[in-house]
Amino acid sequence: MQLTIKGRITSLLCGVAMASLLPMSASADDTKVITSWDLQTQERTVATIRDAADRFEATHSGFKVEDSHIANDAYKTKLKIAFGANEAPCVFTSWGGGPLREYIKAGSVTNLTPYLEKNKDFADRFLPASFSPVKYNGDIYGLPVMGTSVAVIIYNKEIFEKLGIETPKTWSELMDVVKLLNENKIAPFALANKAKWPGSMFFVYLADRIGGPEVFQKAADREPGGSFEDPTFIKAGELLQDLVKAGGFARGYNGLDYDIGGSRRLLYSGRAAMELMGSWEFGSIENENPEFAKKISFFTFPAVEGGKGDPNNSIGTMGDNYISINSACPYQDEAFDLLMYQTDDKAAQLKLEDNKILPVKGVKVEDPYLSGVMEAVAKAPSIQLWYDQELPPALAEVHKDTTQQLLGLSITPEEAAAKMEAAAKDLASK
Repeated sequence: MQLTIKGRITSLLCGVAMASLLPMSASADDTKVITSWDLQTQERTVATIRDAADRFEATHSGFKVEDSHIANDAYKTKLKIAFGANEAPCVFTSWGGGPLREYIKAGSVTNLTPYLEKNKDFADRFLPASFSPVKYNGDIYGLPVMGTSVAVIIYNKEIFEKLGIETPKTWSELMDVVKLLNENKIAPFALANKAKWPGSMFFVYLADRIGGPEVFQKAADREPGGSFEDPTFIKAGELLQDLVKAGGFARGYNGLDYDIGGSRRLLYSGRAAMELMGSWEFGSIENENPEFAKKISFFTFPAVEGGKGDPNNSIGTMGDNYISINSACPYQDEAFDLLMYQTDDKAAQLKLEDNKILPVKGVKVEDPYLSGVMEAVAKAPSIQLWYDQELPPALAEVHKDTTQQLLGLSITPEEAAAKMEAAAKDLASK
């Protein structure tokens, strides 16, 4: 299959509405309702999701898809509460990793392996590595539904050109850029860290560049010699705080809300020159401010001098969001059919037009930003799933808390590392 960007999906936007949250049971007129929750709120992206639902309904008489689109952080809370109350939707999205594994262990998620074995041609379209975050004991519990996303540093080309800045390849070069931008009264980085996960990206990249992915994996898996008090994590905290002390971020960064565009607005106004964010940000910027989208480019996170990590490593996921089925859904077969519509060739084409690359074989990318992202992915020896999604939820919260505290200079790197290790030990003992 070859997918190319041939047009825009504006025509799909007509008639797309935010559906209310409905139970999984059939409605009064005997229509069989499949509820579906996701965390996509961009209008064009919602349109691609609704297109798949419409195509499903056209071939499944008597069924209706009630799709609800909830902002990122509110979604996480709502889904957790819904599962706890046995009121979760039939179909839901996640990032895979630790949170999904918790639902799997509780018996709340349908094993998709038998379905994929019955639909082998469909299953074989996906890049094998894209299933890694949703595998548990060798089985697959979700399909990649949004696209390949890695964290990159987006920057304003006009500002860089005006000040004669070349994209930095090393941490010391980046710190030089930070100094120059401050001298010109421009904040180096836009960051909206109220939800804590955006700032985590800096820490994760620094730890990876300093020690490589193995240090984190050993600590997370509680392997012999693995510890969150490893010098790698302490050094990562030190460099992160060096960036803060050097004026690396626009003011108020720990209180700004990413979900309402807090960091992007700083870019649009020219008050900040860069943002470290998942490559999905290209689509968000183009949707919100297409003129500004022409002014941006990106570079990968720089190497740390003396570090053991490969500077081509990335953090992110080959699936971004994953779509799964609630094991309590009364319409299991039909729910899987909906999953296939959400990830089939038509869906992949529409997502590509929305600047999202579904990890399927044979994709031909013409957009220069997306092409650059795929080149970075192809060169990466390791793609580390975001810590807050790879770790068990309780430990992920400690990671986010300590990273926000590091950014706020309210905790030392040693104290942050000790808190993480203590939490990891406590979790492992239960």
